[in-house]
Amino acid sequence: MKITPEILAKMASLARLELSEDKVGLFAEQLGDVLAYMDKLGELDTSAVEPLYSPVDKPTPMREDIVVKEFTREELLAGAPQTDGAFFIVPRIV
Repeated sequence: MKITPEILAKMASLARLELSEDKVGLFAEQLGDVLAYMDKLGELDTSAVEPLYSPVDKPTPMREDIVVKEFTREELLAGAPQTDGAFFIVPRIV
């Protein structure tokens, strides 16, 4: 599939990205090159390659979950810069 500047501009619009005209052309060409390379990879014969589920041969060691110490609400809130007595107060983000 050829990525045209129009297609890339539409994708950028859907992603809420603002791109200049020269960037749209540049990125359309670069994305087209990436997709062409992926098509080339799809032509490889991988029938003799066993699937790889993990790059590590050894299983991840697991440990038992042990409760070491339980904290009270007051202990947890004591280190906070600002609380209302029951919850942390944080700056508004949105």
